[in-house]
Amino acid sequence: MKFTPSNLLLKTSNMANKPNIVYLLTDQIRACSLPVYGDTQIETPHIDRLGQEGTVFSNAIATAPVCTPYRSMLLTGRHPQTTGHLINFVRTRHDEIGLGDVFSRNGYRTAWVGKWHLHTGSFPEIGGRDYVPEGRDRLGFQHWRGYNFHTDYFNGTVNLDGWRNERWKGYETDALNRYAFQFLDEARKPKLAVKSMDDMDDNTPFCLFISPHQAHSTPDDFAPQKYYNRLPEKLQLPENVPEKQREQSLKIYRHYLAMTLAVDDMLGDLMAYLEKTGRVENTLLIFGSDHGTQGGAQGINFWAKKKPYEESIKVPLIMRLPGVFEDNRTCDTLTSPVDLFPSLCGLCGIQPPRTVEGYDLSASWRGETDAFEQDAILMMNFGATYDYLVDGDEWRGVRTKTHSYARWLDGNRMLYDIEADPLQMNNLIDNPAVKTLADEMENTLQNLMDARNDKLQPATSYTDWYDAQRRIVRNAHGPLGDPEDEPDWSLLNRFDSPY
Repeated sequence: MKFTPSNLLLKTSNMANKPNIVYLLTDQIRACSLPVYGDTQIETPHIDRLGQEGTVFSNAIATAPVCTPYRSMLLTGRHPQTTGHLINFVRTRHDEIGLGDVFSRNGYRTAWVGKWHLHTGSFPEIGGRDYVPEGRDRLGFQHWRGYNFHTDYFNGTVNLDGWRNERWKGYETDALNRYAFQFLDEARKPKLAVKSMDDMDDNTPFCLFISPHQAHSTPDDFAPQKYYNRLPEKLQLPENVPEKQREQSLKIYRHYLAMTLAVDDMLGDLMAYLEKTGRVENTLLIFGSDHGTQGGAQGINFWAKKKPYEESIKVPLIMRLPGVFEDNRTCDTLTSPVDLFPSLCGLCGIQPPRTVEGYDLSASWRGETDAFEQDAILMMNFGATYDYLVDGDEWRGVRTKTHSYARWLDGNRMLYDIEADPLQMNNLIDNPAVKTLADEMENTLQNLMDARNDKLQPATSYTDWYDAQRRIVRNAHGPLGDPEDEPDWSLLNRFDSPY
C-alpha cells in the first residue's frame, strides 16, 4: 500500500501498515558536491533518481559538524550539551534512550550496519580491536554488523556478537550492502510456527541504518580505480577556495569524488534490492550525511569540518516514500539533526520519548499547510580538535533559511546572506546596513543557548564531563549518575513533557 498523510498516524499494534525505514547515512558527503544540489562535474544517477522519485531537503543542517556530535543528535534527539557528545570517541551513557530503543519497543526489527562512532571502540589505539559491546552501548539496535571507527575501506571488519569481529572481502560500500541484504533476507523468513499470514515476519516492519565511512579521509586506498575512471579529466573548485589551497585541494577532491561515486553505486544497489523484494511501496528510503567538508573553501584544510560554513554544515537529505515523499518535490523546512528522531517517529505513528529535545517536523516535511516550522537552529563547535578537549575554535551560531551567523570565543563574528552569497565571500558583520539583523541574530543565538543551558567557553572547561574511561559523567545541567545505569523507561510515555 502507499502511505499518505491520512494513514501514517496508525495505532502501534497495526504493524503491517507501518512503513519500513532504510537510512543510508554516509560520512562527510556535502550537499554542494552533488548534482541534485547543483554540482555539474560528476554524475550520480542513483542519488538523482532518488531525488526525482522522492523529496530533496534544501535546508538540512549539520548543526555540530563532527561525527560523534551529529550521530548522537540523530539517534537521541538531544543536543551535545545534554548528551555530553562534544568530541569524538566518548562512550555514550547507557541511560540514553535511542532511536533503536524506541522503534524496537514499538514493534520494529532494528539493525545497524557500518560505522557507529558513539563509543570509544579501541581509542586511542586506532589500529586495535574496534568493538562496540553488546547491550546498552548499541542503543537498542537488535541486529548488529557495525564498527565504531576505522578507515579500512578494503577488507575491513564489522563486529559480531560475543566480542568477535568479521573481516569483509572487497570494498566497504559493497560489503555493507551485503550485510544489509542478509538482514533484510532474514526479515522475510516466516516464523517457525505460522498460524496465519499475520504471523509472518514479513509483516513486521524494520528500521535499518547502513553507515559507510565514505567519503571520509583515510591513510590507505580511497576507492576502486573504476570510480576514478568516471571522473572528468579536469576538476573545478569554487571561487571561495583561495589560490594557495587550490593545487592540494584538487588532488584530494579527486579521491573525495571517487568515494562519492562509490556511495552512489551503493545506493543504486540498495534501490534495486528493494525493488527486487517488492519493498519499494512500503519503505521510507533516506539518504543523508553526518557533515560535509571544507574542501579548501575559506582557505581551510580540505578535510576540515567543524566550521560554520555551508561546505561543512549543509548536508544532503533525500527521502522517498510513495504517497508521502515523491514526485521530485523540494522541502525547504529548516531541519536540525535533533529533529530527525522525533520526525521519523511522527511519520511512523510512534510517540517520541520525553527525553527528545528536537521537534517533530513530519507535517512540514509532508508539505501540510500551516505546519510547524522553526525559524532558526543552534549551531556549535566545542574545541580545536575532534578527539580531545583542546582550546581554540570554540563558536556558536545560528542558521536560518536565508542567513548564517556565528560568534567565536575570541570575539570574531560572521554574518552571511546565504541566498545572495552562497559561497560566503562577503561577511556582512561590519556593514552598518545590517546591524539590526546582526543584533537580532545575536539575540536569537543567546536564546537558543539559554534553552540548552549552554555557555561559550574554552574546550578545557569541559574536562570534568568525562571520567578516565571517557564515559560521560556530567552535562550542561550538572553532574550525572552512574554512566552505566539503565534508562528510565517511563520516559517513553510523553505526558508532562519538559520540552
